[in-house]
Amino acid sequence: MSSIVLLGSTGSIGVNTLIIAKRYNITVEALVAGNNIDLLNKQIKEFNPKTVAIAHEADKHRVNHPDVRCGSKGILSIIEDSKSQTIVNALVGYTGLAPTLKATELGKKVALANKESLVVAGEFIDMSLITPIDSEHFGLWYLMNERPFSKLYITASGGAFRDWELEKMKDATFSDALKHPNWSMGNKITIDSATMTNKLFELLEAKWLFDTSNIDAAIEKKSIIHALVEFVDGSTTAHFAGVDMKLPIAFALRKEVNEPILPPTDLLAIGSLEFLPIEAERYPIWNIKEHILQNPHLGVVVNAANEVAIKAFQEENCSFFEMSEIVLDAYEKFGDVKASNIQEIIEIDKEVRRYVSNEK
Repeated sequence: MSSIVLLGSTGSIGVNTLIIAKRYNITVEALVAGNNIDLLNKQIKEFNPKTVAIAHEADKHRVNHPDVRCGSKGILSIIEDSKSQTIVNALVGYTGLAPTLKATELGKKVALANKESLVVAGEFIDMSLITPIDSEHFGLWYLMNERPFSKLYITASGGAFRDWELEKMKDATFSDALKHPNWSMGNKITIDSATMTNKLFELLEAKWLFDTSNIDAAIEKKSIIHALVEFVDGSTTAHFAGVDMKLPIAFALRKEVNEPILPPTDLLAIGSLEFLPIEAERYPIWNIKEHILQNPHLGVVVNAANEVAIKAFQEENCSFFEMSEIVLDAYEKFGDVKASNIQEIIEIDKEVRRYVSNEK
């Protein structure tokens, strides 16, 4: 691969993508970032992109680059103007959907870390152009190797409150929820990990990517096993790897990797491993797991309600468990909606956000 466009360059996926790009002499044609202008300026200096986009016009004067574009229009214009055939989408939330759609419409491949793209609109995205860089979906792909499978499993860490007493969780604060036991990630994904919404989204992603509803998840606290595949022959294979996103990124950008990216797994250092069920009492969102796998078009409802709920939790307008209540209420309220095109997805998203904001 000669060049990429990187959306979300200052987040953890973006930073790791640049490490891989440097290692394999991949040109970074454009960088897209949010508010971390200081880090973006360092990346501009090192990678010399042709164009740059940021979230807000107000920050434009701080960016050390002659071609700075702003907001969602700026991102889409960069994708349109780029010569790169691969777009790495590491944007967070619903913001990442339009760039995924634009890139695939243009026939470009998308190395996708933006879960929400598939959760909201998987039905309308050409999966042949998508390569996942989630560790779980990468693990599934790595294991499957085109052999017939009967069931797919992904693992969850359990999030910040997996060992808390349920009574104490009722009073958990936003900052409590950000203390993830295994990973260092952005705010939204860490909150989603605490509610298990993140894992629900990953099941939906897997449904679209691998065209199956035979998917489940379990808690594996050490985050060493990321995925398991149960094959038709009755055997099950697990994917062990360190907590590091460079491996899926390297495969997404290179297609094949035949040299060390991670240190090998030290089995004796790991010691014992256990799998635990995801219980709806602790993670109320899990109540809709089976239903949404059969009705994946409702992902747009869950995503919109969830983004509003997280904001309410951050601003102390709802409790930790009320976040899930907000999402489940919207899920019931909009249970009959079904988009037949992208425009309808956009309308449903707006309607759900309006409903949830008024309810709060």
